[in-house]
Order: sequence, then structure tokens, then C-alpha cells
Amino acid sequence: MEINDLLQIAVDKKASDLHIVPHYYPTIRINNGLLALRDFGILTGEDTEKLLIPLLNQVQHQFLIETKELDIGWDFNGNRFRVNIYTSKKSLSGAFRLIPNKIKTIDELGLPSIFHSFSSYKQGLVLFTGPTGEGKSTSMASIINEINEKFARHIITIEDPVEFTYPPAKSIVSQRELHQDTLSWSTALKSVLREDPDVVFVGEMRDYETIQLVLTIAETGHLVFSTLHTGSAKDAIDRIVDVFPSSQQYQIRSSLASSLVSVIAQRLLPDAANISRVPCFEILMNTPSVSSIIRDGKNFMLDNVLETGEEQGLILFEKYLSKLYKAGQITKETAMEHAIRKNLIEKFIL
Repeated sequence: MEINDLLQIAVDKKASDLHIVPHYYPTIRINNGLLALRDFGILTGEDTEKLLIPLLNQVQHQFLIETKELDIGWDFNGNRFRVNIYTSKKSLSGAFRLIPNKIKTIDELGLPSIFHSFSSYKQGLVLFTGPTGEGKSTSMASIINEINEKFARHIITIEDPVEFTYPPAKSIVSQRELHQDTLSWSTALKSVLREDPDVVFVGEMRDYETIQLVLTIAETGHLVFSTLHTGSAKDAIDRIVDVFPSSQQYQIRSSLASSLVSVIAQRLLPDAANISRVPCFEILMNTPSVSSIIRDGKNFMLDNVLETGEEQGLILFEKYLSKLYKAGQITKETAMEHAIRKNLIEKFIL
């Protein structure tokens, strides 16, 4: 058994993920359900090491030994995988995410039409939030590729690892991978302003320094896309502000109020037939009222603005759920289960 055999099965079956874990069969994820590849037998720790170590060069192998986990990109037969290799009970495990080799358009993905407007902004921060595996990277890639195809811009991505590869078009795209093309997030972000960027994509706002640098880039005349792992738009604003000392929080709120374009919370939900997944969103646009709320630190008011601001492009997650349910795209059970605000969902779907 070789890793290429398992990767080919993942590609052939249109799986989103492949898991290599000791004491389990190799397992793929299809439409959010796990399928064990029993023909390959249960893996031992020795098996997983033989499958995973050949993917690494010497520097990456040493990094894995020192840190116990590593993210890399891996190309296979025209397909790209985002790979996380980690240690579990003293043995190596691997999680492979299949990255589509063609970047779908905003319309092909069924994303809200307002996403087209994001490609026209010259500066500011567009922030996607939500758990891992909910399609944030795919949505952002569609927007960035729209910029690539419509405008002559310099787009710089800083990723861990590089996921989507952008085709040659009107823009120049410089893609930098952590540990391969740059030593750290902070080093890359500090140097990016000397690289004449128009658009910057930062894979994740991970900590105080990264968030501070991303806000600075957005404030200085650049369009920035990034991600956070929070549940809702309000949570994302809270998270950004709370990561700073109280003495700096007014300044950060003011910075966000002036530079923010939008916060989008995204989930992928099982469709009504349970054969594919449907994207669901909460969209916070930085309208004058939103800007004032953020600047004054009254984030508790954001949910009400999201609920009532649909004419301005804002929408509450539960209202989007109700639209999917009423359109027959998801079941009532799915809407109830995935609501962020359980007290509101019944009001919208009845």
C-alpha cells in the first residue's frame, strides 16, 4: 500500500478528506460522512509512518520531529492536497484535504451576489469566519480569482500551506508558503508592504501580532482577505478586540470601524436529499451604523442590525437558514440543528 493509492481513491470518489490514523482503516469523508476503506486493512503506527514520511523533505521532517505537527501542500496527478501531519499516541497521523484543481466562480458555488462587490474594493478587510472545513478558503479563492481575472493587480497570498493555485490572468499572483517561502507569519506580513501589493490574502489571523499587522495592511490602502475561527460575525469582532490589552482596545475598535469591509460567517450544511452540502452565511457589511457600533464598543447591538439590515446586504445566519429551508434546499431539522441563536430560528422558519 502506498499513499498514492489512497489519494487516487479520494480523488475518484470525490472525497473532501482522507484520514490516516493508526488502529483504524484509512478513511475518507464524502458529503460530511466518513467511509472506511476496509480493503486496505487496519493501519499500524509503522504503516502510517511509511505512508507519511516520504511526503517530507529533510527540513520538514526535522520540523515535525521538533513540533510534533506540520502543515504542507502536496500535488498528486494534477490535484492538490492540504496535509496536516500530527502525532497521536506517539504515532504519526495525517489529515488530507482535497483542494479543487479548478477555482469555481462565485456563481458556480451558489454564493450571495454581494460577494461580487468584494472584488471591486481597493482597500479594507474582508474577513471570513467559521470552523475548519466549512468552505471559507473556497469562497475566498473565488473572490480573489475574480480579481485576478478582472483587474491588473498584484495579489500576494501568505498561506500555511498554499492551497488553491491561481491561473495566469490579468493580475500577478505571488503565493508564499509558511516554512517554505517565509520563516513566519509576522516576517511575511512585515515585508509584504515592501512588495508593492494591491491585494493580500492572509490564511489565518492567529494571534495578537498577526491581527495587528493585518489591520495595519488594511488601513494603509490595501484590500486584505483573512479568516478567523469564531461562530458568528459578532464573535469575530469581539475576538479581534479582546486579543488586545484594554489600553489599546479603543484604538483597535476605531481601526476596525474605518477599515472593515465585511465579516462573513460560513457553514456547509447537508442538503435536503443528503447527497451534497449547501453553503449558509451570516453577512455583516460595514455600514455607517455598524461602524458606529464597533467604534463605541456596543457589539451587543450587531445581532439586531444583522436581523433588520437585509436591504443593505446584511443578513443574520438564522434568516439565511430560513431562506434555505423555505427554498427546499435544507430540511427543518437541519435548520434547527445548525442555528447559532436557537431562540431565533423558530421565529424565522414558522
